[in-house]
Amino acid sequence: MKIVNSIKELKQNLALEKQENKLIGFVPTMGALHEGHLSLVKHCVKENDVCVVSIFVNPTQFNDKHDLETYPRTLEKDCALLEPTGCKYVFAPTAEEMYPEPDTRTFDFGTVSQVMEGAKRPGHFNGVAQIVSKLFYAVEPDNAYFGEKDFQQIAVIRAMVKQLNIPVKINACPIVREADGLALSSRNTRLTPELRQKAPLIARTLKESTTFAPDKNVREVIDYVVNTINKDSDMEVEYYEIVDGNTLESINDWSDADYIVGCITVYCGEVRLIDNIRYK
Repeated sequence: MKIVNSIKELKQNLALEKQENKLIGFVPTMGALHEGHLSLVKHCVKENDVCVVSIFVNPTQFNDKHDLETYPRTLEKDCALLEPTGCKYVFAPTAEEMYPEPDTRTFDFGTVSQVMEGAKRPGHFNGVAQIVSKLFYAVEPDNAYFGEKDFQQIAVIRAMVKQLNIPVKINACPIVREADGLALSSRNTRLTPELRQKAPLIARTLKESTTFAPDKNVREVIDYVVNTINKDSDMEVEYYEIVDGNTLESINDWSDADYIVGCITVYCGEVRLIDNIRYK
């Protein structure tokens, strides 16, 4: 496994791989790797000849300076985790390498980037589009892998790839969970032991809501999820929306779409956690 810090060196290495007609797979990450990330790497290694993993905490997608400063950075540990996976290249650039000058591009992806996370974190998805497009231009992968925990992000990236006409296949991989149901996230490391015990309430409530979803209307299911989680004084739902899984537009009735997903963001203490679940 080779660790590369510059775009120029990365391109030189990958050009040699492409000369041999090797299929290039790519997993973009912000580091602090866990089993969720490693599951993406395993998919990538299995389905491609060359696996590239990027580790870069992207400043342009943080609209909260405190969140950027406290985001875990564990490059040495991350590389140790990647070493046995079959990953061939780790791309770990500096902010100066990725942004030698400010990226002033603004994107309009319509509804998929304006609702939920887009509404709560202004500029977040524009920053995601900036960095992922830069990484795609650097790696030029055939396949890229993202976790379904970031459900809305995948929709935004698919819209970006279409808009910019980038020839890459976006592969969405299932959420990886702890034994108690909590979706794996780098932010979980910031939970106190007490809050870590409470956090699985999110996934448990979502799962319960699917058992009576067909019999209750959409509004009742939303109210159930929000009220159940908010009963814990350490938990606060920022939003819970049940949406068309393709357009991300809110639905009013279970017959409004063939593909329906519930997306949630919860503050567990000061730690902001996201999750989602499919209804149909």
